[in-house]
Amino acid sequence: MSLLIKAILGAVIVVLIGILAKTRHYYIAGLIPLFPTFALIAHYIVGTERGTEALRATILFGIWSIIPYLIYLISLYYFTASMKLPLALLSAVACWSASAFVLIKVWAHVYNQ
Repeated sequence: MSLLIKAILGAVIVVLIGILAKTRHYYIAGLIPLFPTFALIAHYIVGTERGTEALRATILFGIWSIIPYLIYLISLYYFTASMKLPLALLSAVACWSASAFVLIKVWAHVYNQ
């Protein structure tokens, strides 16, 4: 039943994004996926299973994880000016992947994990 609720919630979010994309406020569709649904779940699980210190480390890592997303957005902004959309999206995801990899490596080195 839990899986069904999650699937329905995901479908509702996709429909909401589709509806907003067709309005004059189409840009709000870019805000909807950033609602911290998964962050809430992750923070609850880490906080209850690993304790406050692990939760605080997870939160700090989450703050730093904004950097790969920012790199994705900046690269996609520039790629869409010179590439077809599918290639621009793929290239932006590659930029996100590379920056996320670097973030994980740096984090592991700095925090010795």
